[in-house]
Amino acid sequence: MAGKSGGQSTTATSTKGSADDGTWSTAEVAELRQTLQGEIDRLTRELAEAQIDLVDLVQDTQDIVGDDQADVGSKAIEREHEAAMAANTRDVLAQYQHALERVDADLHGVCESCGGVIPKLRVQAFPRATLCVACKSAQKR
Repeated sequence: MAGKSGGQSTTATSTKGSADDGTWSTAEVAELRQTLQGEIDRLTRELAEAQIDLVDLVQDTQDIVGDDQADVGSKAIEREHEAAMAANTRDVLAQYQHALERVDADLHGVCESCGGVIPKLRVQAFPRATLCVACKSAQKR
């Protein structure tokens, strides 16, 4: 199943292909899929642990009898920090899930913005990449 966007395809082939031509071997796609799934599994576990920690912190802050203002403030800061970390983990998890969906649709080497080729080395170094270097640079500005 060859995914296409802007005339580009990243169809896996049984040959190796060069690092620059956008052609992915079946083994390379399998390795990318395995990397993404491994990160999804790890982040899912981290998020579950963070949710438990956050519930514990919320329950702890409800029991403020005998705490001075500094303790109450410290607990609030810790709770906000944990909530921010959990939100960040959720965002990164969503990016990995999206990247895996793109692999399944054979779009892992196609830029979501311009439809051009995302260099294989970029995707291998940063598996969540959905934009080519030019589009990512333009997005940062």
